[in-house]
Amino acid sequence: MIYKLSVPAAVPGVDEIRILEWQGTPGTAFEAGDLIVELETHKAVVEVRAGQSGILRELRAEPGDWRGIGLVLAVFSDRADEAIPAGDGDADLKVEFEIT
Repeated sequence: MIYKLSVPAAVPGVDEIRILEWQGTPGTAFEAGDLIVELETHKAVVEVRAGQSGILRELRAEPGDWRGIGLVLAVFSDRADEAIPAGDGDADLKVEFEIT
């Protein structure tokens, strides 16, 4: 299955988060509990950890980029050979990757 990792609403009242550092590159396998990315608000640093296993397939934001809450940061899948939907980009990604 293909999953999207969206910007979490990590801090109340914050509309944007900046990407600090990814902990993998496309092809990296993550297990539940693994640190995926560090994000920063104007108030705090937020660690995003996997809530399920999955393979990072695409990064949709780079370190230093600011993204609004709910926008897609990355694409994950269960298997490395699964086709990522082509077409309207993020609109085709329906299932959210679980995070903790």
